[in-house]
Amino acid sequence: MDSYETSRMSVKQEIKSQLAKLLATEDLVVEHKQVQTACFNVHTRVLTLPLWEKASNVVYDLLVGHEVGHALFTPDEDWLKEHKIPPQFVNVVEDARIEKLMKRKYMGLAKTFFNGYKELNEQDFFSIEEEDISTFNLADRANLFFKIGNFVNVPMESDQETEIINMIAETETFADVLIAAEELYKYCKQKQQEETKTPMDDLESQTSGSQQPASDFSDQQEGENEESEESNSDSVESENQSQDTPESSIDGSKGEDDPEVKTMDSLEEALKNLVNEDGYENTYIEIPEVNLDTVIASNSEVHDEINNYFEMTQKSHELLASEKNFTPINLFEVPDAKYNEFKNSSKKEVNYLVKEFECKKSADSYARATTARTGVLDCTKLHTYKYNEDLFKKVTTLADGKNHGLVFILDWSGSMSQVMEDTCKQLFNLVWFCKKVGIPFDVYAFTCEWRRRPFDYKTNKYLAADLTPHCEKKEGMIAIDDSFSLMNIMTSKTNNKELDHQMKNIWRLASYFGNTYHCQYSIPFRLSLSGTPLNEALITLHQILPKFQKENKLQKVQCIVLTDGEANHLPYYKEVKRHWENEPYLGCRHISPNSTFLRDRKLGTTYMFEYGWHTYTDILLKNLKDKFPNVNFIGMRLLMGRDASRFISLYYDEYNEREKVLTEWKKMRSFIIKKSGYDAYFGLSANALSNEVEFDVKEDATKAQIKSAFAKSLKTKKLNKKVLGEFISLVV
Repeated sequence: MDSYETSRMSVKQEIKSQLAKLLATEDLVVEHKQVQTACFNVHTRVLTLPLWEKASNVVYDLLVGHEVGHALFTPDEDWLKEHKIPPQFVNVVEDARIEKLMKRKYMGLAKTFFNGYKELNEQDFFSIEEEDISTFNLADRANLFFKIGNFVNVPMESDQETEIINMIAETETFADVLIAAEELYKYCKQKQQEETKTPMDDLESQTSGSQQPASDFSDQQEGENEESEESNSDSVESENQSQDTPESSIDGSKGEDDPEVKTMDSLEEALKNLVNEDGYENTYIEIPEVNLDTVIASNSEVHDEINNYFEMTQKSHELLASEKNFTPINLFEVPDAKYNEFKNSSKKEVNYLVKEFECKKSADSYARATTARTGVLDCTKLHTYKYNEDLFKKVTTLADGKNHGLVFILDWSGSMSQVMEDTCKQLFNLVWFCKKVGIPFDVYAFTCEWRRRPFDYKTNKYLAADLTPHCEKKEGMIAIDDSFSLMNIMTSKTNNKELDHQMKNIWRLASYFGNTYHCQYSIPFRLSLSGTPLNEALITLHQILPKFQKENKLQKVQCIVLTDGEANHLPYYKEVKRHWENEPYLGCRHISPNSTFLRDRKLGTTYMFEYGWHTYTDILLKNLKDKFPNVNFIGMRLLMGRDASRFISLYYDEYNEREKVLTEWKKMRSFIIKKSGYDAYFGLSANALSNEVEFDVKEDATKAQIKSAFAKSLKTKKLNKKVLGEFISLVV
């Protein structure tokens, strides 16, 4: 099956899943699995549907509607303990009841059931084409009567049979079902015994009758029958349990002497033919709940590590200078000077952000303002009483502004080395903006290096690495590598002086990454750049965002991700039985695109993973947006010139759309994508935005040079205002 067909079938399955949820009026867990028959577990509320890829839409809807009927109306109870009825007979009656109730609840389903069973009958799913229906037992005829009675003639042999059919038709509760099913079973059992009775049985009966009263024989025979039925039912129940059948599924097993419901068996076998046995097995995976205590390296821990290392580095240099008899220098003089220079030059951008934020916030408040009469006469309007009915003073009440907060996720991967300094410039502008307007914020950098062996600067020894698992490892859960960490590198909880020092620390690190071979200092190895655990960071946001919002008492939170690329797919835990081991082994398996779904049980939603590295991240973002509708997720992608075209092509297939965005990039060195998992995904030039060009020319400059410098300055200012303005419109 090609990728298009697989995608089409997956979409169909998801549409039918949504249909099931809507019909059930609850967020059922719907799974499309490589199974032969559908079942619904009324205890766990999991509806398992086969991959009916060969079924038409109307038949698919019929089958979904039928299973939802069980979800809505079949109770979660073990009736086999008190009622010794073969489950097939209960199935016949229960099917009739739930379909009646479904058609009553959803009037439009009557047409679906009618057309669906018409198609099944035309394709002889009940195997009656060459059969004489009058020879079928009553259970078979009842099954046909309630399912395809509109299309075939189902005869009744006696008033007693008609009475039982009417009893089935009038069932409203599951208790009614058990009563009707028991009557149906007893009747079919009696008829079967009559049909199998031989002349020798009659002779033995007469002989026995001469030796004991008929009533005594009847009592004895009934006792034997009851004992036989109880034994059969117990064996059925035992067989069901050994097969681990879902609790709500009513197994069609029967005792050796019990009458058969052949039409139900035929329908089950025919429905199996609708299943594509060669298709991929659908897999459903879930997001684990991570332990923030093991994931997050606190702000104080991170900067203690940096401070201790830089202090040790400077002291080692001074000690070496003393030994070698040369003048020591401040190893961090150059990066610190550049930091201060950037801080002074960025005030324009920060002030612009503050102005835009306050203006938009005020405009939003006025838009939601209410005006009311005070009940006090306005004396300045008394002279207009002849033509003005409104002579009272009014008061305008402005709606309270929302409390805002920002969470930043910074890419601390190796590919960021050449753009880390430019990325930090964008980040610092936003942090200074937050600090100036009093918005709470936290900045996390994702890494796989922090949990390496820490160094004790007091004893000058390495300590043991702590690789405590971040979450419970069990089948079906996404696997989070234990080396993953989020470093809280900046926070609004620090004062201005401490924040400035911490930002200078990060600047030193960023400067080192961009100039490793010529830098006069080194950095802590636990702060080294690593892989790209972006997806792990997004999963951790499920715990970080509500905690951040609660601690700061916020109404609105923005999450900003600053990165330069995609991350690898995350595997999921899968149990496998290895022949040389007694217990199952819990390993990891990679997802299969178009057949692996992310399932959120709390939301009742599923998301299909498609091909492409970026689609995995988009699915995690879509789930976050569904779970936190009041949070804006903003992506900032730092691009080198050669990377822009490839990045744009990830989201724009059509040539015209792609060229339109590329034209914007060439003109403005930035663009915004609204088709990704982010609410807005900013594509920014790695250096154009941060390097503000001042209108500065030499005294002897020509007119052409002056014109060029002026145009360049205006272009950069226009770019800054455009991007910052778009950002503020999302934040407010």
